[in-house]
Amino acid sequence: MAAPEVWVAKDDGSDLIRAGAIVAVGRDYTGTVTARLSDSEGSTVTLVMVTSHEGKHTPDDFHRQLVRAVAQLADAAEATVVSPVWDDEGWRWATEPL
Repeated sequence: MAAPEVWVAKDDGSDLIRAGAIVAVGRDYTGTVTARLSDSEGSTVTLVMVTSHEGKHTPDDFHRQLVRAVAQLADAAEATVVSPVWDDEGWRWATEPL
C-alpha cells in the first residue's frame, strides 16, 4: 500500500506542490522561500514571497522548518497539506488534511 501524499501550498494558496517532487528548498536574503522541482526543466516555485517593506521576514531557518514538517508527515495516515501561515506570532508552517 502506498503512503498518503504530502503536499506543500504557496503562501496565497494558489498552488499545491507534491512534496515528493521537491528536490531543494531555499531562503534568500529577503526571506522569500523557493522550492526547486524534480521535473526535467528544474522549475522553481516561490512558496513564500516577502516584500521587504512589509516587515514580514521569514525566520532564518524557515526553509529547514518546511523540510522538518514534511519529514514528520512521512508516516501520516492521510494526505496532508503543509502551508506557510503569517499570524500575530510571525511565520509558521501549518498542516491540515487534504
